[in-house]
Amino acid sequence: MCLAIPAKVEELENGMANCRVGDSETYVKASLMLLDPPPQIGDYLIIHAGFAIRILDPKEAEESLAVLREMAQLQTGQTGF
Repeated sequence: MCLAIPAKVEELENGMANCRVGDSETYVKASLMLLDPPPQIGDYLIIHAGFAIRILDPKEAEESLAVLREMAQLQTGQTGF
């Protein structure tokens, strides 16, 4: 099973986005070829298998991240995601 996590666009270059995952220092690169219109810096994306598949509303992204943080904390006892 794959889980898509909202990632925030930090940089855009040559049809690719460099995105930060949650509050962590983890970054992922994603192709933007499936999105029209393309995202802007600061947008949240759902990324699957290296491709951005959807631009999220910021409120929806923050709610999803909050739920995922809570789930991770309950499973591992750790905070920070």
